[in-house]
Amino acid sequence: MLKRFIQYYKPHKKMLALDMGASFLISLIGMVYPVMTNRMLNIYIPEKQYRAIVIAGVTVLILYAVRMGMRYFVQYYGHMIGVRIQSRMRQDLFAHLEKLPFSFYDDHETGRIMTRMTSDLFEVCELAHHGPENLLISSVMILLSFSYLCSINVTLTLIIFACVPILVAVTMHFRKEMRRAFDDRRKSNATINAAVESSVTGIRVTKAYTNAEREVEKFSEGDVAFVDASRRAYRAMARFFSSTQFVTDVFNVIILIAGGLYLYADKISFGDYSTFIVSVNLFIQPVNTLINFMEQYQNGVSGFKRFLEIMDEEPEADAPDAVTLTDVKGDIAFDHVTYAYEGSQEVLRDVSLHIRPGEKMALVGPSGGGKTTLCHLLPNFYRLPEGEGSITIDGTDIRKLTMDSVRKNIGIVQQDVFLFAGSIRENILYGRPSATEEEVIEAAKRANIHDYILTLPHGYDTEIGERGVKLSGGQKQRLSIARVFLKDPAILILDEATSALDNTTEVLIQQSLDELCKGRTTLVVAHRLSTIRNADEIAVVLGGRIAEKGTHEELIEKGGVYQKLYSLQFRDSDLLA
Repeated sequence: MLKRFIQYYKPHKKMLALDMGASFLISLIGMVYPVMTNRMLNIYIPEKQYRAIVIAGVTVLILYAVRMGMRYFVQYYGHMIGVRIQSRMRQDLFAHLEKLPFSFYDDHETGRIMTRMTSDLFEVCELAHHGPENLLISSVMILLSFSYLCSINVTLTLIIFACVPILVAVTMHFRKEMRRAFDDRRKSNATINAAVESSVTGIRVTKAYTNAEREVEKFSEGDVAFVDASRRAYRAMARFFSSTQFVTDVFNVIILIAGGLYLYADKISFGDYSTFIVSVNLFIQPVNTLINFMEQYQNGVSGFKRFLEIMDEEPEADAPDAVTLTDVKGDIAFDHVTYAYEGSQEVLRDVSLHIRPGEKMALVGPSGGGKTTLCHLLPNFYRLPEGEGSITIDGTDIRKLTMDSVRKNIGIVQQDVFLFAGSIRENILYGRPSATEEEVIEAAKRANIHDYILTLPHGYDTEIGERGVKLSGGQKQRLSIARVFLKDPAILILDEATSALDNTTEVLIQQSLDELCKGRTTLVVAHRLSTIRNADEIAVVLGGRIAEKGTHEELIEKGGVYQKLYSLQFRDSDLLA
């Protein structure tokens, strides 16, 4: 883990070297004051060397001014090293998240992922900056101050040094408790973030069902857990710091007594005794800095471990011999496909389908039968295991094709349209970012949304809000269709694209979809059977299997599952009418 952490320093080696150099100078200048104090008390003042006193004072002042500049450099540029390392980690994490399969997001809440990208990486940033600096300054100060104290009085120095193991023992005892408590606090914080993300995303549902009080209760439960975790964390911290500070205070008491006895016995001069009292803090302070650094170290290491947990997740990867899908005709075949999501029972069992280029295949049947799973397997959103059948495009198994090339040739229109916060133009351009303005407009026209866009005050530059909240369901759907028009794929997947729309809007959307389907191999999932009567073939998916296949007329004449579904749906329509 240390090697992986150090790699992030490599682009900043020169700046880190300067930062460490400045830190070293700060440590050296810190030793000037006790040295000057000793000379003043033992030489300059007794011998009345007033000129030397002034020169010494001015020299210390100049050195302190230099130290101020060094501290500015360390604080500013040192923190910038940490920020840039944090930025690099955040970019790496985001890029890795983009490569992870659908299955990862099935098991991880968005709020928890956001915590790892923000709070956890901030702790890593603090460690990246303060870690090397604190270790260097403290180590140098301990060595220099110990050597200088020995030069004044070895016995007194050894007495102080003998107390250090007590301080270390107390630190180790309370540090373990503090580490566990802060780990619990971080987990509670992630739970709160997940709750906030979920509640804010679903705020409209909450208001629709007047469940604000329930959401407040759910949030309060997480918040109470966070407060409790914080209470335990800060109690552990209070024990830690009060105990270590007490040991430090004992140091001063020991020096006061031992030094006084030595002074009384004429084993040390008054000047050396005064210098020793001043200098001992130069030894104790960096020891305390190292002790306090342990908390920062634990937070940073914990954050980095959580960062690595995601970075070590296996990303989507093409087969070693994968080839690019080109010149797509659109011939699709599911051959004896069997699939089960991780940790669940089989969703598909021995499914075989064949869709010829340019044909439309419709999948119908009860919810949970496996229709959407078939749509997710075709673009390789979920990897079909070896030995569980095959899915081919133009005769080539999709496992032997690069995933990007497969997905670039597949357009998807779903019931739950996702639009990004931004303008209408930006969302249409998502289909093909390199498209021209003319191509964007043409795609909007073909999706029957261009005229509506022109009625808006800012036209194509109109902001649509988070997830397109400022648009109606039909407008969002037509915008997603325009996006697919711009992409211009050879294969099309329509996953219940109109099931959430009213009848009038459905007719308008269906016209756009019919235009979109022309010349493309299309796989349609539909609950409204009236929308797929003209499909070249209809497959009834029941319990993960293909119950029956055929055209609309053939299946009606057969009098099987499809005929019952169709009759039931139109009977309900008549009742509603």
